[in-house]
Amino acid sequence: MEKKATSNETEPLTSKKDVSDCNKGEDCKENGLLVRNPKSALRLVEDGNKAHPSQGDKGEAAQISNGYSGVQSSVPCNGMGEVEDAQCTAPAATTTTTTTTSTTCGAEGQQQLMELEERETWSKKIDFLLSVIGYAVDLGNVWRFPYICYQNGGGAFLIPYTIMAIFGGIPLFYMELALGQYHRNGCISIWRKICPIFKGIGFAICIIDLYVASYYNTIMAWAFYYLVSSFTAELPWTSCTNAWNTGNCTNYFSKDNVSWSLHSISPAEEFYTRQVLQVHRSNGLDDLGGISWQLTLCLLLIFTIVYFSIWKGVKTSGKVVWVTATFPYVILFILLVRGATLPGAWRGVLYYLKPDWQKLLATEVWVDAAAQIFFSLGPGFGVLLAYASYNKFHNNCYQDALVTSTVNCVTSFVSGFVIFTVLGYMAEMRNEDVSEVAKDTGPSLLFITYAEAIANMPASTFFAIIFFLMLLTLGLDSTFAGLEGVITGVLDEFPHVWSKRRELFVLGLTIVCFLGSLATLTFGGAYVVKLFEEYATGPAVLSVVFLEAVAVAWFYGITQFCNDVKEMLGFTPGWYWRVCWVAITPIFLLFVTCSFLSNPPELRLFDYNYPYWTTVVGYCIGTSSVMCIPIYMVYRLIITPGTLKERVLKSITPETATEIPFGDIRMNAV
Repeated sequence: MEKKATSNETEPLTSKKDVSDCNKGEDCKENGLLVRNPKSALRLVEDGNKAHPSQGDKGEAAQISNGYSGVQSSVPCNGMGEVEDAQCTAPAATTTTTTTTSTTCGAEGQQQLMELEERETWSKKIDFLLSVIGYAVDLGNVWRFPYICYQNGGGAFLIPYTIMAIFGGIPLFYMELALGQYHRNGCISIWRKICPIFKGIGFAICIIDLYVASYYNTIMAWAFYYLVSSFTAELPWTSCTNAWNTGNCTNYFSKDNVSWSLHSISPAEEFYTRQVLQVHRSNGLDDLGGISWQLTLCLLLIFTIVYFSIWKGVKTSGKVVWVTATFPYVILFILLVRGATLPGAWRGVLYYLKPDWQKLLATEVWVDAAAQIFFSLGPGFGVLLAYASYNKFHNNCYQDALVTSTVNCVTSFVSGFVIFTVLGYMAEMRNEDVSEVAKDTGPSLLFITYAEAIANMPASTFFAIIFFLMLLTLGLDSTFAGLEGVITGVLDEFPHVWSKRRELFVLGLTIVCFLGSLATLTFGGAYVVKLFEEYATGPAVLSVVFLEAVAVAWFYGITQFCNDVKEMLGFTPGWYWRVCWVAITPIFLLFVTCSFLSNPPELRLFDYNYPYWTTVVGYCIGTSSVMCIPIYMVYRLIITPGTLKERVLKSITPETATEIPFGDIRMNAV
């Protein structure tokens, strides 16, 4: 219990100076720290053992007007867990990140001291914005959105896409930024402050991020291979006279009159399938073949770049994104202008935007819209939590969420023009409908269709180099973010082990990701990439974010969460945001998840139809990450003492307070 203060009682945090110099009725600072005045609204908790009051102690702990109570600094502990000389004076705080801890000693006290040390922050606000934009705007914006759009009704698709963004994607985006910024923790340890029984969500997120890193960087290795191959006077995918070409190779851009038949294969397709991927040397997932040493070298170089970009933390990665996040927009603008001047470009734009209103009656269109906005903005991967945790406490994350979400959606829309002006040009050259040219999806749209169009433009070498550089920078941003989500999560959860060894941990993580990517570097690696892309991450991350939304809105409490936002921003989220977080967003996620599970995609790549057993393997890979959640729930209930009811109540009650900057001390949220 808190002791009742007398009129002449003063409890300075570190100073021995008498408080008689303070003005009546006001608080004053001594040595940079807040000192209690008898009539001040702030009362310091004198019970040293109550460093983090439980939910049941809220009424006992004195609170200031913003809902937080001050907690006295602890006395340092020695290695034996004994209290050292209590007369020693702690250094005066000089920044708003000075921490307060309890007199708890031993390993627990030392861990709390490490957790509450000054946290790294972004050098500039623009570093954070560029990092989030670079993460959200990735390769999927360039290839997936244009294909999904024209497949689902063209311009009519923008209606369900916008609705799903407003009521599903953006609220989730805002929620994760607010959670990360307020609690200042990664995806694992943050659950101690929200709802401990859901801590398995953090471990599931880390596993999902590792799965993504195992195949996503391989796509960048393909782009890097193309980039190196582009430094020639004549691009290698423009002719049919190379060693890898077959008799079906047909170059319809040649000066000779060449007719396109059903068996014709473009030189760009043969370069992609027979030279880069070499899929003809694999019989499928049951016979992947050997490892391509060229792609292995490309991937090794990519991971080297990634390591030296993130090894020091956001201070270094925040500078790298000035190039990797802005460069793609310069290239997109150049390619948009060039595409608009090509013959037949209008045909592609018309096909892209011509609305098919009947499509809006199909459930699949709404599912695709929800899935596209969700995977485009990228909540659920721990990245937004990690990036926001390095923000200053009063940063306007609400404005950041709206700006970055809008930039992401606009980029997807503009990328459609960049792609379809070129597809219209291809249709003009082939004398075919755009629908025949636009059959390629996913990476094939970039590495076959778009690469072929670039190869037959004037100054093709220049456009090929900048295009594949753009793909690399788009992918690097997302890789930086995905790995930072894992790094921040692990370092915050185990600060006593890794807080001073970040470079070593990042090195180990990149090596693990590289070794995990070896299966995707085989001759049948493209089949593995497709399997992981469809099954390993999709349903798993949807399930994770659904549980995350439920845990925050229903267990942590929407009122408490909105109070947290008010503490940071000075205003409470309106009813629109509350309704979205409590009901609409969870329903949105449940809708997409159930639709996916009820209609699993039938996978096909090139001429290879995936056998049934691969679907089972895919779901097993996806389930392996989600299983962390129920396993941890059971573990939590087992180790918690008390009756079953007491165990459940303790497991859903925040066990650690959030330290809130308040003047020159850090306050504990209760």
